[in-house]
Order: sequence, then structure tokens, then C-alpha cells
Amino acid sequence: TTVGLQNTNITVRLGDYVFEQLEKGGDVDLKSVKTGDVVGRVSADGILKEMAFGTWRVGDPGIQYDDTIHAMHTAKNSGRQRSTNPCGEYMFIDDSSCNLASLNLLAFSDDSGDFDVDGFKRASRIFAMAQDIANDAASYPVKEIAGISPEFRTIGLGYANLGAFLMRNGLAYDSDEGRAMAGAITSIMTGAAYETSAELAGAIEPFTHYEFNKDSMMDVMNSHKKSLEEIAWDHVPEKLRVAASDSWDAAIVAGEENGYRNAQATLLAPTGTIAYLMGCDTTGVEPAFALSIQKDLSGGGTITLANKEVSNALKNLE
Repeated sequence: TTVGLQNTNITVRLGDYVFEQLEKGGDVDLKSVKTGDVVGRVSADGILKEMAFGTWRVGDPGIQYDDTIHAMHTAKNSGRQRSTNPCGEYMFIDDSSCNLASLNLLAFSDDSGDFDVDGFKRASRIFAMAQDIANDAASYPVKEIAGISPEFRTIGLGYANLGAFLMRNGLAYDSDEGRAMAGAITSIMTGAAYETSAELAGAIEPFTHYEFNKDSMMDVMNSHKKSLEEIAWDHVPEKLRVAASDSWDAAIVAGEENGYRNAQATLLAPTGTIAYLMGCDTTGVEPAFALSIQKDLSGGGTITLANKEVSNALKNLE
């Protein structure tokens, strides 16, 4: 009945060890926050089921995969990634910050669902440059954040309206085809962003701590490129595969030569209210939950939002 605590999320950080214990039917240690001493043990299966129930019932707790997070950490030598922003999409070292930008996927699609790859790559490049500039032009509320953020120059380019884009293309959200399309578009955006970051590093300079973290940065970049092999390209237009491959080839070559301007370039934010300001029917990477939804407003009252893509999606399915 209220929107209290809407800016508070409960999240549990889990390592691979917990899931290994789950497979064995084993227990996990409960440790004191202050001393690190083991103060109890609980069933891995039991506690994960309780978390799953809570997530289904009220949306909390979320799960963060600690070992995976640090495997993809571009600046390992500068410290662990111990926390995230409230929505969980941005994670980096302590006292760093990240400016966000989300592209509306339907703005790059005609009514039949054909995707403007060149326009999307161009927009990704422009926004990546604008976000990099914001690291110097922005003001920061805390001295420590103001000191660290421009040294790593993290930016968060992302997109919104994936659910409506899949609807327009007649693709089920929970399908191999839908996942392949999402993977293809994400790889194009991320490749274009890091390609731009490498070019900026060559024209200006890499982020301050790049050389100190060069090995981990390049390891992550190569992991991103290798992940292209995991996309089911048979389910998406050939031009998307070519665009993703070309961008990542260029991003790696330019990065090896110049370094990167930004320690992190992309993420996928929930987008929330800004998605509706952009005229999106769905937020972030989420599906359409209903044909019509009611949104509670922080100042009181509600607003009814209708999914405008339904009629066009049905027309494309004829």
C-alpha cells in the first residue's frame, strides 16, 4: 500500500562454494560480521529455498554471484568489488560512481522489427563519449567519490525496452530465440562502447590506473569477445553477428595498442521511471508484465500505463 523502502534492496552475495555445497547436500558456515568466527551452520538447500521464496513473494533478496563478479573485474589490483548501487547493476571498487545512459531499442527498429544496426552502433559511440565527458564535468556529493571516480572513468551504457522489441519481432521472452536476440544486441552495444573507449584512450589517455590493471582488463575484454561463441547466432539476422564480431575485433586490437579510457563501459539498469519518460513499454531487460499496469507514484497516487506495442506486435504475427 506504500512505496516506502522503494530505494532499499536486500541482497545476498554468494560464492561458488554455496552452490557446490548445494550439489553435495551439504551445509554452509554462518560467520560473525565482526570477528569472522563460525557461529553456526545451515543447509545450503534450505537457505537457498528460503531466499527463492522471498524473491517470489516480495522481490527480495536478490542474489549476487561473487566469484563471477570478480572473474569479470577489470581492475582487480585496485581492490575487490564489495558492493553495488541500490539496483545492483553497477559494481566496482569502494567510493567509485558511474553515470548511466539507456538507449530505447524500439527507436532503432522499424514497425516490422528490422533493427538499425548502424544507427545503434553510432548512438552507442556518441553516448559512450558523452558519458566519459561527464566524469570530468559532473559534480560529486562526497569528497572520496569525487577523487576516485575520474581516475577510473567508469560509465554505464545500457538499453531499455527489450521486452517490447521482442514482442515486435514475434519472439517469446522466455525462448532461445529471444535470448539470442538479447545477446546479439548486448554484444554489439558493449563492443561498440569498448571500441570507442580504446579510441579515446589513444586520442587522450587511458584511465589513470589502467597500466596497474592492464592484465585483468585485457583478460576481461577477451572473455567478452569469447562469449560471442555462446550466442545462438542461427536465431538472429546475420548482420547482427557481423556487427558484433567487427566491434569486438576492433575493441581488442585498439585496446592492446592504446589501453582503455574507461575501466567499465556498459551495464543493464532496470531503467524504472526513465523508461516511461522515454516512451518505453517495458523497462530494462524485463518482459511486459501485463497489457495495462498501474504504477504507484512516490508523491502519492497512481498512474495507468497501457502497452502500446500490443497492436503492432499482433499485426506482425498475422
